[in-house]
Amino acid sequence: MEHHHHTQSTDSPATFNNLLALKATLHCLSGCAIGEVLGLLIGSALGWSNFGTVALAIVLAFLTGYTFTLVPLQNAGMGWRMAAGTALAADTASIAVMELVDNLTMLLIPGAMDAPLDTGMFWISLLASLFLAGLAALPLNRWLIGRGRGHALAHGHAH
Repeated sequence: MEHHHHTQSTDSPATFNNLLALKATLHCLSGCAIGEVLGLLIGSALGWSNFGTVALAIVLAFLTGYTFTLVPLQNAGMGWRMAAGTALAADTASIAVMELVDNLTMLLIPGAMDAPLDTGMFWISLLASLFLAGLAALPLNRWLIGRGRGHALAHGHAH
């Protein structure tokens, strides 16, 4: 007779999904923040309008966000097309929510969009907007992961 040893885990599927959602949100937020800051720095350095600068920041946020998922998938052996499709499926909703909240926050904080890059006003506003963006995306990521979507696809936990 074969004896199987089972260990009791205190981690429930809900706890696992919450941790995966937090990891996914922080991962996505990191990529978005890098693109966002690069876009703001480039647009400001070139003297672009707020609209042009925000548009560039959004494009770069999506690109860096997708890249943060795409590269590890490819490094793990996934082909480019499959990795790109997985990154798009895993990150699009999260990045979109983050960018919406981030940019709305920056627009709603008086003077944030016109603050020079070398001021505390700019950086504190940006940090606040990114924090709120992460808070907004966390429940979305948790909901998606619970349904086998979003970052569950990138981490192989899809149903």
